[in-house]
Amino acid sequence: MLDAEGRRLLWRCRRGLKELDVLLERYAAAALPDASPAERAVLARLLELPDPQLAGYLLAGAVPADPQLAALAGRIRSTGGAAVPPRA
Repeated sequence: MLDAEGRRLLWRCRRGLKELDVLLERYAAAALPDASPAERAVLARLLELPDPQLAGYLLAGAVPADPQLAALAGRIRSTGGAAVPPRA
């Protein structure tokens, strides 16, 4: 079960572009229950990006300059949205 912050992040995954919605909601639903505050903060930063930029990172393979955002976008892309633990 998600806490209030997790539910807010899950709600922010609804972007209006079906492909983004599927990837982000699937990832968030699987990852947020066990995510650390730092992992949630990175997801929140990713969700602050405008849709065209986010689509470029998650659907077109563009790579964010920020290493944390790049790692998260790569995990979301490589799993089709299903959460996997971050690499240490």
